[in-house]
Amino acid sequence: MGDLQNRSGARLGTRLSRRAVIDAATRHYLACSPLDMSALATELGIGRSTLYRLAGNREELVATVLAEQTDLTFRRTADRVATAETGADRVLAVLERFMRAVSDAAPLQALSKREPLLFVRVALMPGPVEHTSTRLVAELLTQEHAAGRLELTLPPDVLGQAVIRMCDAHLYAPLLGKPEPEIDTALDLAAALLGITPRTP
Repeated sequence: MGDLQNRSGARLGTRLSRRAVIDAATRHYLACSPLDMSALATELGIGRSTLYRLAGNREELVATVLAEQTDLTFRRTADRVATAETGADRVLAVLERFMRAVSDAAPLQALSKREPLLFVRVALMPGPVEHTSTRLVAELLTQEHAAGRLELTLPPDVLGQAVIRMCDAHLYAPLLGKPEPEIDTALDLAAALLGITPRTP
């Protein structure tokens, strides 16, 4: 948070930078607060037209914030997976930690409950969030494949996108009418995509 606060004053000449806008929006997101573009522009001391020019419209700004948080959460969870885990087991371990971290994230819960339709458009449809998630999973698949620990039946980006879309549908099951996230089901399906026996019968 300290880095965000420090960067929020970053300027390009006499103009506020795009980075400063994203950092300010991220602070609101992490505080579980709604993102009001007029209030954000006032907070930053700029006009709404300047805000939109720097960061796009409200939905685009929310998508940017969520994509960055997705990247941060994924990399943190991947770093915590034991080095003894390799190949498909490592991929599944990272996916499980990531999905549980996302499911438990208070800011994400607040946003999805407050604006479910916006959340569905941003998180479950093609865009920055899906692109980021796919890239991260593809990188992980590529690492394990390059090390000779995982055989891939599809290119990493194609398989990564399939894994993410399938996992998202189960992770965000409550938005689709289910009582709770179906993380174990997502992991079993991911295991099948990776060519190993699902963890549960």
